[in-house]
Amino acid sequence: MASNDMVQRRVSELLAELVDEEPVIALHGPRSVGKSTVLWKLAGDHGVDVIDLDDVETREALAGNPRLVTGGGLPLCIDEYQRVPEILDAIKARLNREGTRPGLAVITGSTRQDALPRTAQALTGRLHSLTIWPLSQGELMGIREEVLESLLHDPEETVAQQPPSDTSREDYAELACRGGLPLALGRSDTARARWFDDYVRRSVDRDAQELTQVRQRQALADLLGQVALQTGGLLNITRAAEAVGVERKTAEIYLRLLEDLFLAVRLPAWGTDLRSRVSARPKVHLVDSGLAARLLRVTPTTVTGVDTTVLSDFGKLLETVVVAELRKQTSWQEAPVTLGHWRTSDEAKVDVVAEFDDGQVLGFDVTPNERVTASAFTGLTQLRDALGERFRAGVVLTTGTRSYTHGDRLHVMPIDRLWRIGSFPAASRTRVLNPASWK
Repeated sequence: MASNDMVQRRVSELLAELVDEEPVIALHGPRSVGKSTVLWKLAGDHGVDVIDLDDVETREALAGNPRLVTGGGLPLCIDEYQRVPEILDAIKARLNREGTRPGLAVITGSTRQDALPRTAQALTGRLHSLTIWPLSQGELMGIREEVLESLLHDPEETVAQQPPSDTSREDYAELACRGGLPLALGRSDTARARWFDDYVRRSVDRDAQELTQVRQRQALADLLGQVALQTGGLLNITRAAEAVGVERKTAEIYLRLLEDLFLAVRLPAWGTDLRSRVSARPKVHLVDSGLAARLLRVTPTTVTGVDTTVLSDFGKLLETVVVAELRKQTSWQEAPVTLGHWRTSDEAKVDVVAEFDDGQVLGFDVTPNERVTASAFTGLTQLRDALGERFRAGVVLTTGTRSYTHGDRLHVMPIDRLWRIGSFPAASRTRVLNPASWK
């Protein structure tokens, strides 16, 4: 793994391109994911200052006169813009005066854009939203992940070229419990647990209150715990509401709030038009496997046991890792990629379906086992047969060591191939970011 101060964010490359194309770019993502660091790096590259609205004096000055924000060099770099949402009107006024031009402003916020109606109202058609997710395993190792491109180009050759994996179950448990939030990295199990507890507390007590008046803060925190229990599974909002002791409607509102805060992410059902008996229910995942591990109260030592409950938790965490890695990697693709899951009424399933802009599809199923039997391919086989030539490849991801082809467009690979297949760009060896300062 690359040391923490040598991490190059892939999203920085995309952001540099967007500044030359879009008038206003909003960087959204979870608390402490590194949005500010990416913004400061961009500002340094352009020789401009960052307006930090986490700073009380700056925030109070701009709250009284938001037009002051538009007087600096371009692009205007504004951190935590939701603290003074009136600045969006000032940016809009400048766009109206000078015309739409690329590279006017880059702003960051820790909530989803559509959670702040003022954002959409002020900058409709002029704002491009870019999500920064937790660090990928490839970013941590200095690898430029290319597994999706490789599988689309030549899946059989990609699988055939893979050497045996040296990642053990214990390694997978460690990376799953560690997660990808920068400030959780490099800590002991005990220190990491304290950090995640504080993370949840700040999210519920401060960030949620900035969006809406939450009357039952403990219920919101408890619902997050219920989402952790369901991570990697079909969303059952009724069960979660009953466990927390709130009405279903309240639970739905609070779940939406958890999504707005980038704590929970739904994985929608995909391919419901392929067959009449395909489930339309979404799956739900916590945004970070490390956060999920803490809420499930598991550690790298306890999660690799052979007890049935422990195996279930390990499977949940591994699927959350895989979904998160694919979400990060698809967010860097030049063309849009749709992610979802596929499940039939007879319980055949594909954990992750990736549909590319040209209609080609990759399917991934995740197992905590080292070896797989023919039954592991049931869902992928049905999806292949339903899609025909659109189905490029289906991969069962395991904790084993071998990569091999099972049948027509069906393969087995270790989970770590998701980030081990790639290149080592020179930029990854450049000292770029220091997670100790990320927020």
